[in-house]
Amino acid sequence: MLISPPLIYQRRKTKVVHLGDLPLGGKYPIRVQSMTNTDTMNTKASVAQIIRMVEAGSEYVRLTAQGIKEAENLAVIKNELLKRGYRTPLIADIHFNPKAAELAACLVEKVRINPGNYIDRKVSAMLEYSDQEYANELERISDRLTPLLKVCKEFGTVIRIGTNHGSLSDRIMSRYGDTPEGMVQSAIEFLQICHDFGHFEVVLSMKSSNIKVTTYANRLLAARIDSLGMNYPIHLGVTEAGNEDDGRVKSAIGIGALLEDGIGDTIRVSLTEDPENELLPARDIVRRYNKRKPSVLTHVEANPFIPYFSFSRRMSNPVGNIGGTQKPVVITSCMGIAGFQCYYFSRPLITPEYIHNSPHIKTLDHPAFIDEIHIATKWKADDHTSVPIFTASEYLEASIKSKRLNFVRIGAGDCTDTLINKVKSDPTVVIVFDGAGLDDYTDLSHYTRRLFMMLEEHECRQPVIIKRRYIDLHPDLMLINASIDFGSLLVDGLGDGLWLEGDPEGICKFPTRTSFAILQATGDRITRTDYISCPSCGRTQFNIQKALESVKAQTSQLVGVRIAVMGCIVNGPGEMADAHYGYVGAAAGKISLYKGKDLVKRNIDEDSAVAELIGLIKDSGDWQD
Repeated sequence: MLISPPLIYQRRKTKVVHLGDLPLGGKYPIRVQSMTNTDTMNTKASVAQIIRMVEAGSEYVRLTAQGIKEAENLAVIKNELLKRGYRTPLIADIHFNPKAAELAACLVEKVRINPGNYIDRKVSAMLEYSDQEYANELERISDRLTPLLKVCKEFGTVIRIGTNHGSLSDRIMSRYGDTPEGMVQSAIEFLQICHDFGHFEVVLSMKSSNIKVTTYANRLLAARIDSLGMNYPIHLGVTEAGNEDDGRVKSAIGIGALLEDGIGDTIRVSLTEDPENELLPARDIVRRYNKRKPSVLTHVEANPFIPYFSFSRRMSNPVGNIGGTQKPVVITSCMGIAGFQCYYFSRPLITPEYIHNSPHIKTLDHPAFIDEIHIATKWKADDHTSVPIFTASEYLEASIKSKRLNFVRIGAGDCTDTLINKVKSDPTVVIVFDGAGLDDYTDLSHYTRRLFMMLEEHECRQPVIIKRRYIDLHPDLMLINASIDFGSLLVDGLGDGLWLEGDPEGICKFPTRTSFAILQATGDRITRTDYISCPSCGRTQFNIQKALESVKAQTSQLVGVRIAVMGCIVNGPGEMADAHYGYVGAAAGKISLYKGKDLVKRNIDEDSAVAELIGLIKDSGDWQD
């Protein structure tokens, strides 16, 4: 049972499950999927959207089937797709309705159920369960789940047991709370019922809008089911990730951090956009792993210094404004935009703490509130407005150093006992772990974990900056790769700052904004309003994309305020539990507003709902002009 982060890449070994012509798990490629947001009863619109999704790269397509009539229409949709030559496996998404699930299982290749609201839901006001009462509930669930299992076994239908953070049942909440442990236990109880029945075509998932919860829950799930000898495939995704760059960054981190650990056999990027838009970032993510080069190392001992199932930031000694309990800093390399046209001459919240003036760029006088970094051979000891950065060999040989701060860049092969012992005794040193020389599909996160392990073994507490340079990458691909490379380390509490470099012909603004977006997504440094929004589906009865854009346009200045825009009540109130304010679809054209978990305004007309939300924020004292 893996209980600490792996230090080499190795994909988890799983069973194979069969979805139409595209098996899942085992040695098959990591599959990409998405979900329609059309009304499932609208056959024409659903078929047209599915075709667009398939053409964009979706290997499986999910549709909501909230009732019997929607489940029945899945057959009509499937037949129409077959007439047009599309054999893409379809997945029915079920909440609350066992009869709809049983019917859908006769018609499509896979049925997704949520153990938090399928049979086992809020059926009583009990806050505590005795062991016998708990066992009785499990027996009742087994009896109610058996009809679905019979249908699935007869038709060869796959079941996805999909646990959502925020929608756990009363029974699970009574013992485990709203935790990764509760999410995993909820899924394993349903899995055990499937296993005992003899239905082995099963996929599992653990999803949350919180990246760290998503990561720890899936790690714990993989460890638990593998220890039980039930190594079923796992579907990955981050719920309510949002839209635009924020949604892509959050999804890339939450999915990529797990794929880096070898966990995950199929993924969905959930964006509050048209579902076709989800496929390009999803394909960019899986490309890293489906084409992964084997590690040059065959075995490395696990890192005992990093908690695997919970968050704990690495302890470091502060050096100036870096390390200790301070928020991670951002460093950017100057790309030569001079004078008052320089992006950093204004002081927005996304201004870096340090700018590195590259050797091939003439030295610029940046604003006084930004420290400059110069390569050691160009730095002058009497220059109190800048600090030097040394290579490992330069630092070991240097006789002149800054009295306040010295960056020491460590690349592949530089991390020696001699170097570590010297920097650990120097209170002015900040280490820069540089990924230079590693290509786009090499194990940067595992390589960096090994470097951190060496520091811990030597009890070296110097702060560490994670540095990575991306050359000749399209900005969209750079965004995905940077999010995974940096985010997969941040979720383990590794790193006191980010240094992202783009193409030398690019501009400084994009790497800086990406760095801050990554820190915002992981929750390590909040510099603007945080939005949680679902991708919508056939259950959504208002224009959620338009609503999100309107909410963002009028609230983007509310630094530290978390606002949720949710399509419906199925997962809305639970998944937005961490939000300060919620905007949730209640009925056709109707919105309900929440403050925290409390419903404060019900069934407001959609046309006035955003204004009502702003009024609620103002009345609560959280408004910022």
